Amino acid sequence: MTPVDVTPAVEVLDSAKSVTILCHVQPDADTVGSGLALAQVLRRRGVPVVVAFAEPAELPVSMRSLPATDLLVSADRVPRTVDVLVTVDCGSVGRLGGLRNRLPGAATTLVIDHHRSNTRFGAVNVVDEAADSTAGVIARILDGWGEPIDRDIAHCLYAGLVTDTGSFKWARPGSHALAERLLATGIDGATITRTLMDTHPFAWLPMLSTVLSSAQLIPDAAAGAGLVYAVVRRADTESVRTEEVESIIDLIRTTAEAQVAAVFKESRTEQDHWTVSLRSHDAADGSPGVDVARVATALGGGGHRYAAGYSTDGSAPELLANLLRELG
Repeated sequence: MTPVDVTPAVEVLDSAKSVTILCHVQPDADTVGSGLALAQVLRRRGVPVVVAFAEPAELPVSMRSLPATDLLVSADRVPRTVDVLVTVDCGSVGRLGGLRNRLPGAATTLVIDHHRSNTRFGAVNVVDEAADSTAGVIARILDGWGEPIDRDIAHCLYAGLVTDTGSFKWARPGSHALAERLLATGIDGATITRTLMDTHPFAWLPMLSTVLSSAQLIPDAAAGAGLVYAVVRRADTESVRTEEVESIIDLIRTTAEAQVAAVFKESRTEQDHWTVSLRSHDAADGSPGVDVARVATALGGGGHRYAAGYSTDGSAPELLANLLRELG
């Protein structure tokens, strides 16, 4: 697949008088790392810039060691008007949460992403479906812009790259080369990875015990591909951080008897509101696995063929029934 032309993004950013960068709700290291990497370059160029996400209220603990977090502002401090509004790693307007209302106040909107399900909601859309991460797209934009990637920017980009490739378990051509280039700036890749992906408080362990005991296997779901799922109740997550909850899908997805994995996560603040993580993998014979991006899009979300998600309302049995219907 031919890489997407990043020139339109370079042109918008090069002429920007002020910039707001929005990350998606329940941010991961790819959206935050991409946003902070780009923001550092804009600040270096003397352009007023802020970075924000709608929820939760604070940056997840695992990402607080990223450089330039001083550029992050709370949702209520995001300007109502701005020259250029950039979204990073957001597949749809809905992923902006409460900050979607900042779009009309921007003279220009720029969408930078790598999700195949992206709805192209910006005036300018640079969406590279062949990229493993939005951080990789940002790196290409910086190269096209002639802006050097220093150590702090590399740290942010590496955070997005290593998490979205699952520590390079499902990296495609190009990602290892980018990683080598970023590591050459002097960043500590091992520490970055451990902080983001392999460090949890003790409370994570009893939470896992409760949640994993809820796991169910439906072998005939998805036309026989099989579904394994778990339900995370609000009470299960009172003592853990957002990132501990988000880590559950990576354990559920290892089930050999199911090609599709789902985790239903009850909102901590809204009654009967849930976010759902979906994962899939190829069949044992190598044939393509279930396209969970299609399923998630049908249910109001989006993502990649093998990793997607959505938000929805209802009871847990209703959520399961809706998912099973879309899986076929």
